[in-house]
Amino acid sequence: MERVYKVYAINNGTVIDHIPTPLALKVVEILGLGNEGVFTIGVGFQSKRLPKGKDILKIENRVLLESETDKIALIAPEATINIISNGKVSEKRIISVPERIFGVMHCPNPNCATNKLGAHSNFALEDKETMTYRCEYCERVTGIVPENLTAPE
Repeated sequence: MERVYKVYAINNGTVIDHIPTPLALKVVEILGLGNEGVFTIGVGFQSKRLPKGKDILKIENRVLLESETDKIALIAPEATINIISNGKVSEKRIISVPERIFGVMHCPNPNCATNKLGAHSNFALEDKETMTYRCEYCERVTGIVPENLTAPE
């Protein structure tokens, strides 16, 4: 019996699988894909690994840099990254929490230079286990809140 695909295969590009539902659009946003190129989003697929379901993101004709795919770990640390070449998986990546975050996360301190003066946000990893980051300007420590993540500046 032939398998029926719900999301079509791509020839070249990047496939991000095992994104917890409903975070695929947030992944698109933090990667800054916007109006750039062709991508397909599948939302709400059944998953043995993610009981609440998974999303899939396929980005055609673009291989994401490791620095880009590591940003995905901020909201989907169990996501899998597959690089596709000529219709086949040419590379499987394991993502990891980035040591630094530039221009993707907002500082929760309203008096921070990033909020008062418009400085570009810059965070350093404080604790990998708790996924907390320290603002390089005001030194405020904060956890990852998907609502505070945006497209790169």
